[in-house]
Amino acid sequence: MSSGGDARHDRFRTPPEPVDHAPHAATGGEPTVLGTSGGPPEPGEIDLTGLNRYDETVGSPAPPFDPLRLCVFTTVALIACVLGPIAVLGFALIAIAGYARARRQGLLRSKCKLGDTRLVLAYLSILALLSAVATPFWVMFWIGRF
Repeated sequence: MSSGGDARHDRFRTPPEPVDHAPHAATGGEPTVLGTSGGPPEPGEIDLTGLNRYDETVGSPAPPFDPLRLCVFTTVALIACVLGPIAVLGFALIAIAGYARARRQGLLRSKCKLGDTRLVLAYLSILALLSAVATPFWVMFWIGRF
């Protein structure tokens, strides 16, 4: 026995060879285990050429759910809570302008539960009217509080 240890067991104590992920013309663009000739790995070496590759048969994973709508709904609720009927009037007027423009451009059915854009415009107009009527009462209520 030599003082350096048994050569058969030393190869299991050393870390595997680093992988070169840069495409090579000689190997057809496939990553190879550094230190090999591009052939099959020798005994004791780890073949890493098949790792971290895209498999077309599996396809792309579905993107994770983004709860952006919940954040938007919360922000709109906060604005409505702070500004009351003024916020409802502002949002209704913006929505009326958007739906009127979309209707002029040919949108007849909306993804809104009401469906027909004329019904959506009528609904938004009623909300705008009610919030315009409620705004002075809301202002008087808050002035009386202070």
